[in-house]
Amino acid sequence: MTEPHPLEIRDLVKSFGERRALDGVSLDVGPGEILGLLGPNGAGKTTLVRSVVGRVRPNSGTVRVLGLPVEDPRSKASVGYVTQEIALYPLLSPQENLTAFGRYQGLGGESLSKAVAEGLRWTGLAERAKERTDRLSGGMKRRLNIAAGTIHGPKLLLLDEPTVGVDPQSRERIYEMIQELRRGGVALLYTTHYMEEAERLCDRIAIIDHGRVIALGTKEELVRRTLGAGRMLTIETESPFPPRLREDLEKRGAIFSDGTVQCSVTDPAREIADLLEAFRSDGVKIRDLALKTGTLESVFLQLTGRDLRE
Repeated sequence: MTEPHPLEIRDLVKSFGERRALDGVSLDVGPGEILGLLGPNGAGKTTLVRSVVGRVRPNSGTVRVLGLPVEDPRSKASVGYVTQEIALYPLLSPQENLTAFGRYQGLGGESLSKAVAEGLRWTGLAERAKERTDRLSGGMKRRLNIAAGTIHGPKLLLLDEPTVGVDPQSRERIYEMIQELRRGGVALLYTTHYMEEAERLCDRIAIIDHGRVIALGTKEELVRRTLGAGRMLTIETESPFPPRLREDLEKRGAIFSDGTVQCSVTDPAREIADLLEAFRSDGVKIRDLALKTGTLESVFLQLTGRDLRE
């Protein structure tokens, strides 16, 4: 018999009044897989994550953790949830924080002691174990926050923007922590606003917009399906686009954002020359031009027409 996936979501629908936050979402996350969840603000990511942890009750559809409904106590015990906001006791030490969160999860005795010691090792905070948490750096607090959310050894972990506001060194440490979880078979649903982070960490990526999953696959699959064999041309201008030029570019599938235009090109030598001539004819001055292979950011802009933080 096939083992159930750590997370299975089928046809999930949730409305708040007239607004449909989720509109038939279906997703799976396998053991040891990191599924990145990307979408503009208001796309439905938070509602989806809260449905998985049981904080939002959907109108229809199902969410199962290891084959069990999210209301089942065994399901709840298998899930870890680390919010973007730091959820720690500032006057307690890292050791005391982990002990408290471990007790909340039903740990005690030797199993709790081992879990706390492992959490301090995993986060690199063993030498700061007895220091007050409010005296730690932002990156240290982030790492401790993740340890507190995983102290019980969940099979499924929901990570919401775990590297926001941290320095590069702490970000690398968090990446190492996440990779260690993956090697241990933990499934992760990972929301982030950093495209390079999603490209680096995630096995597959789901792009959600207006409550629907509009694309799902590896980075390479998404680039191939969305951009084909073309490369992405980005042009930054010093002056606005005249209406006629803008209309012509939109017919090519161009995306406009903050004084730049992006479009896919399959024959760069010819197409770039044609575009430069069109810009020159309309008196549009170019500040910068870049030609790159397809990126996740290009895919996102092409599919949603919006920046990730919009």
